[in-house]
Amino acid sequence: MVPGEWFEWEWDETLFAGAAAFYDRGRLPNAPGLAAAFNDTFGLDGQGRLLDVGSGPGTVTLPLAGLFREVVGVDADTEMIREARRLAAKRGVMNASWVHRRAEELPADLGRFNVITFAASFHWMNRPLVAGIVREMLERPDGAVVHVDNRHQDGLAPADDLPPAPTERIAELRRSYLGENRRAGQGIRNSSPGDEAAVFRAAGFAGPELVVVPDGRTIIRSADDLVAETFSLSASAPHLFGERLSQFERDLRRLLADASPNGAFAVRLPDNELKIWRNATP
Repeated sequence: MVPGEWFEWEWDETLFAGAAAFYDRGRLPNAPGLAAAFNDTFGLDGQGRLLDVGSGPGTVTLPLAGLFREVVGVDADTEMIREARRLAAKRGVMNASWVHRRAEELPADLGRFNVITFAASFHWMNRPLVAGIVREMLERPDGAVVHVDNRHQDGLAPADDLPPAPTERIAELRRSYLGENRRAGQGIRNSSPGDEAAVFRAAGFAGPELVVVPDGRTIIRSADDLVAETFSLSASAPHLFGERLSQFERDLRRLLADASPNGAFAVRLPDNELKIWRNATP
């Protein structure tokens, strides 16, 4: 077996230590029509409740807040919750609350929800346990779980006029500091689980229904953006570098300057996908 298979890895609270301050800037944006797609799909009237599980700093929670009477973000990382509160205040979002808790500890007396979302989070959890828990937290009969597919973070198409981000060179630099295995908290994790559909169906869900949210934008990213992206990732979270963090950042910035002397990189974003799961027995 490959060292660090996902099923051998154990979560610990340092998984994203130090990453929260970089997350909002570093992670690529969702498609601009995300909120409209939720509204059209579920016919929202501003009176329902949303639960975002593994919310991070509110990447999905905050853009959807205007569609619901109340939105609740749950995350296991204290710094992510603190950053979510800061961003909510900065953006004037008044109907959001934030809970520092692991998904496995739900329902935590949070009540029932019309929509429950996962985005770049489900693969870190005890998926069968969490899928079963959130099914019982849905309003009946029309509540739904939505996986906001974040493949747009990975399968990026290059634009023609500027160089793409030097992703592999950044990965090589990370490996030169941290070793060949991908670090994840205090452990290593070189793989992620598949079979999401099987997990949800085994928990009593039917689906998925697929809703495509068009994107296709070309965005320009600076060296600062790519530094933030690097430090927002679990495999290169700031705590992993210890006393060598400043040296790693200097080497990273030299690498980026070599890849694009004017400090600009371009990427074309593919569409988002919403994978919608509903109770098999409403």
